[in-house]
Amino acid sequence: MAAACLAAGSAPAQSAVPTSSLLTPANAKPYASTTATGVQIYMCEYDGSHHLTWLFRSPHATLYDPVGRAVIQHDAGPSWQAQDGSRIVGHPIAQMASASADSIPQLLLETKSDDGKGEKGEKGGELSNVRYVQRLNTVGGAAPAQMCTAEHQIAYSPYFANYVFWK
Repeated sequence: MAAACLAAGSAPAQSAVPTSSLLTPANAKPYASTTATGVQIYMCEYDGSHHLTWLFRSPHATLYDPVGRAVIQHDAGPSWQAQDGSRIVGHPIAQMASASADSIPQLLLETKSDDGKGEKGEKGGELSNVRYVQRLNTVGGAAPAQMCTAEHQIAYSPYFANYVFWK
């Protein structure tokens, strides 16, 4: 992934502008705007009332830059890993319902860890210094509507979203 592809010039399009609850602090600067396709993974487990229910396990998605190149892998944590090996992990600090009921919520996440390393282990990887991640314009990804019937059954719910990275 070239830094030029993730420069501030690729700030989110107007359609990706969040409501006030998902805004980053005023001193944050946009770094990268990506489009993700992937799945949200759910597992059938017993809840506190001893009923089988779908519980969220992890995301698995590929994020693409504005010209369509795969640049970041999104997995459990939630985490994001660039092609140079730099990796960030975030935790949600705000959420807002999506436009449709069968879609996962939009989120603002603050990064809580950053290895900041590139492919040779040096400091300064593509994702180093990313402080916030927004998940916007979500479509799909909600837990399956059908009841789960067997413990440990796995379901994959396809989704689409825009992810915006802020430094």
